[in-house]
Amino acid sequence: MNVSATHPHSDRELCEAALALYGEALAAGRIARSAAEPAPCLTALGLLLPDPQDEAWLRPVPPSAVLGQLLSPLSREIDARLRLTTALTRSLLPLLADADEDPNHSITVVEGPDRIRAALRDASQSAREEVLTAQPGGNRLVHNMRQGRTNAEFVLASGGRLRHLYQHSARYSPRLKEYLAEIPSGRLQIRTMEQSVGRMLVFDRAVAYLPADPDGNAALEIRHPVLVRYLAGIYETLWAGATPFTEHLPTALPGAPVTAVQQSIARLLIDGCTDQTAAEKLGISVRTCRAHIAKLMYTLNATSRTHLGALLVRSGLAEPTR
Repeated sequence: MNVSATHPHSDRELCEAALALYGEALAAGRIARSAAEPAPCLTALGLLLPDPQDEAWLRPVPPSAVLGQLLSPLSREIDARLRLTTALTRSLLPLLADADEDPNHSITVVEGPDRIRAALRDASQSAREEVLTAQPGGNRLVHNMRQGRTNAEFVLASGGRLRHLYQHSARYSPRLKEYLAEIPSGRLQIRTMEQSVGRMLVFDRAVAYLPADPDGNAALEIRHPVLVRYLAGIYETLWAGATPFTEHLPTALPGAPVTAVQQSIARLLIDGCTDQTAAEKLGISVRTCRAHIAKLMYTLNATSRTHLGALLVRSGLAEPTR
């Protein structure tokens, strides 16, 4: 963390002075290096780069070109913390079984799809304020959407609100659009993000549910207030960095014939992800992922995967995140 007496915040933040200078730089196309000295966070975050023709000046990088790069390490950090929370919870479960604790402050395992659905239905019926959900993937199955619609009706009937967080690929799901059209305006908000930390549901910030196995046959029901607040905080961080469903996704670079999803795939490929891993992280099928890769190769005239990686780095469309 880079903090000084004259610029007292971390190098991951932007102060008001920095935002004002950045706006001036975008409007003028450049800014004097001396004028940017009061806001070193602009260069630390890569929003201002040296002018190759005049070292006394700095040139602004369009926000759409650096937003994904800035958010990527934060997403990985949140993902790591949530995985650690789940791992610690699983480790402590045997001890919790023997402890004499208030059942309202407990962590329990709900086993079996039917029992999980029943638990979520009961939690929805009890919710009075707000339900937060994060769902990986994009192709929402019919029965999942039907169950979600039923649970949503319970929440809405009690005067509550809903917030759903999906991956970008969910934007192309007709079932999700139908679901959105059925919910009264102002009672539901949906945002999407590049990658997801996995499924998470928080009801009135009093009880939360996490998957306890990869097959969906067990779930953790968490009622301990400290853990529920922690999970809700993670959700709020993810929500702040996600794109509202009503807004278009930013293009990779101004004027570039590459979509935001293709730029996401490009970053994962440079990081060494396989087609399968990249598809899983983005919530799309392997076939769709490979179709996007083929479009990238065509757009950049790449002759091989290795050549594609070199061209991606050289073009600035993606950079390694590790």
